[in-house]
Order: sequence, then C-alpha cells, then structure tokens
Amino acid sequence: MSFFRFDSVLARVWVLGQMGAARLDFARMPDVTFWKLCGSGVGEGFTPKPNTAVWAILAVWKDEDSARRAIDAAAVYTRWRSHASESWTVFLSTLSARGEWSGKAPFSETETRRDGPLAALTRATIKPTALRHFWGQEPAISAAIGRNRDVLFKIGIGEVPFLHQVTFSIWPDAKSMFEFARAGGPHAEAIRRVREGGWFREELYARFQVLGATGTWAGMNPLAQSERTAA
Repeated sequence: MSFFRFDSVLARVWVLGQMGAARLDFARMPDVTFWKLCGSGVGEGFTPKPNTAVWAILAVWKDEDSARRAIDAAAVYTRWRSHASESWTVFLSTLSARGEWSGKAPFSETETRRDGPLAALTRATIKPTALRHFWGQEPAISAAIGRNRDVLFKIGIGEVPFLHQVTFSIWPDAKSMFEFARAGGPHAEAIRRVREGGWFREELYARFQVLGATGTWAGMNPLAQSERTAA
C-alpha cells in the first residue's frame, strides 16, 4: 500500500490525469495480480469529502521481492514520487481475508502471525439506498479512531466518492486492533447496523502482518512508534 501527498495545485491536477495513465502501467506489469488507484477523504480520512492532496496505490504482488523491486524502479511509482511532496509505502503479508473486491478475492493468506504491527483493511460497495445511513455513522467512528492512542496509522480511501469506501489502519499488536474493532463502541455498533440493514452490495475484510516500510509520512515513518515501544 503506497500513499502520496501532492501539495501544489499543479501536482494535484497532474495526479488526476494519472487515474487514467497509471492504469496502462499496471496493465503491462507481469508480476502484479491486483491493483487499485484510490483517492482519500479529508480530516482523519474517514469522510465522503475528497482530499485532493492525498492519493494511494494498492497493489498485490506474487512475492515481497517483486513488490520491493516494483516500488523502487517501476515507472508508475518513480513518476508519482517525482511529482509528490512526500510518499510512504508499507509492505504487507496477508493473515486473513474474506469477501470480494470488484468480484475478486485479491488477498491470499500467506503469513503466520508473529509479533509486530498488524494492519486492517475493510472495503465496501455501499448500496445507494443505504448511503445516508452509512455516512451517518462516520462522525462517531472517525472520532473514536482519532482518540485512540494505539493506532499507528489510519486513513480512509476509496475508488468512487460516497459509494466505494476503504478504511486502512495499522496497530502495534493484535490486542489493540481487536479491542477497538470489537469493543462496545461506535465501530462495533456500525458493524451491527451494517449486518442488520444489509447496507453493502460487496464487502471485504482483511488483516495483514506488516513486513516493513519505506519513505515518510508527515515527516516520519509511522511504524517508528511501534519500533521504539518494542525496543
């Protein structure tokens, strides 16, 4: 998962054009098995209002070496980095995944859980009739994530504003991640309402082992806090 920040107006206009051009790059890459280009939301990111400065590339590769080679040298990544004010890539290996994304199951379980940070990704296509109900839950969830001192990194991204939503977060360990997801707070309440109301047309839930990262975000490596704690 790669994130890019584009501060200038010209750079933001440029990356909008990349929503078409970058697709051609990925279509010609032999080792990538799944990819998505995503925008982000303002504030904590978990909002339907677009943030034109922050964009993301999610790509699935056959192995970690292929991923690292592509991030380092593939034209699409070097091009995006050259226009971005800042970029950060986190390398992940799948612990568990269920559901589909665009009719596919993109993540294969390849990792046995070990000590260290974990990442959580949820993705959904929201039914148009459920938009008001779904986004009505957002302020409480966003506030809860923002107050949580355990989360190392958090962002809301998506392919299409309002309809396609992805939440991505990194936690120092399994205990902190599952306590937030399952405790009797706004996140658990939102999950209950989704299930009861059938708000999603398609959904996917995945958990990952964090293998490492390259680059910076907000001037630092978001994983540094976890590394200091472990030391």
